[in-house]
Amino acid sequence: MTQQGVRWTADQVLALAPDAASRKAGSKLGTAGPWSQTGSSDEGAVWGLCKGSGSKPYQTIVDTGADGRGNGPAYKCSCPSRKFPCKHALGLLLLWSGGAQQVPDGQAPPEWTEQWLAGRRERAAAKRTEPDGGSGTAQADPEAARRRAERRAQRITAGAAELEQRLTDLLRGGLAQAERAGYGLWEETAARMVDAQAPGLASRVRELGAIPGSGPGWPVRLLEECALLHLLDQGWLHRAELPEDLAATVRSRVGLPAQATLPAQRDDWLILAQYDSADGHLTTRRVWLYGTATHRTALLLSYGAAGRAPSLALPAGLTLDASVSGHPGGTLRAELDEQFGAALPKGVRPAGVEVGAALAAYGEALTADPWLESWPVTLADVIPARDPDSGSWQLADAEGKTALPLAPQAAATSGLWRLAAVSGGAPVTVFGECGHRGFRPLATWTGAAGEVISLC
Repeated sequence: MTQQGVRWTADQVLALAPDAASRKAGSKLGTAGPWSQTGSSDEGAVWGLCKGSGSKPYQTIVDTGADGRGNGPAYKCSCPSRKFPCKHALGLLLLWSGGAQQVPDGQAPPEWTEQWLAGRRERAAAKRTEPDGGSGTAQADPEAARRRAERRAQRITAGAAELEQRLTDLLRGGLAQAERAGYGLWEETAARMVDAQAPGLASRVRELGAIPGSGPGWPVRLLEECALLHLLDQGWLHRAELPEDLAATVRSRVGLPAQATLPAQRDDWLILAQYDSADGHLTTRRVWLYGTATHRTALLLSYGAAGRAPSLALPAGLTLDASVSGHPGGTLRAELDEQFGAALPKGVRPAGVEVGAALAAYGEALTADPWLESWPVTLADVIPARDPDSGSWQLADAEGKTALPLAPQAAATSGLWRLAAVSGGAPVTVFGECGHRGFRPLATWTGAAGEVISLC
């Protein structure tokens, strides 16, 4: 149950926005002007009517709690938007974050709100009583499933062998031909990997296509990526000889779906950060969690088709009492199994490490997953500053002895200036992703036990 009076901050609300346009539009609706019949219940529901361009106001509802099956918060609005949350839901939550004068506490939901909430509760109860954890994927014919898996493995093997031959031809002819051939060569190769049912290989091939002619040093970068792709091919072709954890990582990297088979752990999970990335076909949402008792970091992934935001949205800075199950291999990916209440502020944060320890953690993670782009770390007592030689941004320790350069995409966002403003030249604790391209800051904290400031 949501505790009455515990409301999210405006930053936590805006962090849920599916894109910048929704964030801007939702901010404009975060005032009392367009709203009427607003209220919130002790169970975590928030509702209101928002005046739009038509004669009938939009009915907007947000359930800030959980349905017990890893689904929450949830949104419902009568507007035609396909984004979740829509601008009206964001505006309502911003109004709610302003206090009980804007959105009263302890109210009885109106009929239109109660109907949706009741349906949500019924669906959650039905899932809890379904066999196999409500997944609805119990296999009626295990033998048929085994044959399908074998056929797919054979297609992937054929695709990996073909890809090996294409890489051999590229290196035999020289990398210069990659620039002359253009992107069409890579797109055709990626299509062949899709036909082989190896989407992970297809994705890496498309990334190769963007390297030739991308700036000084591109042949070196292309050779490095070709080497990693060759390593993945060989890992698949010799997967039977690999340790089980590494074999599971290879299966995941080529694109085979993995189940969360590791035991579930219940903990108070601090929601560290949430951000989206899109490739034109799919929007991927990453949510980083930190177990305050287990000291475990977990990554939740949620997907949305092109033009639609993923359904999972958790407010950064709050702590969620939930059970989380992990995937095998060297990945931190996990699944949110069950929530035991709404997310609440508890003023906790991970223990930070120095720059050297952060680099060592990333290096150790690479031994379990050589294709890893980055690794989550929390840096303690670092100061955002410019490198006096290159002029690029970095996070330096308080003594100025070591520093981590910021990743290029981080230096071009407003999060960098937000971090600099919070720091004010003083050491801060920063959570982010440490990788071969640099460090990407995702969150920082204010004061000894202050709120999380999103840098995404």
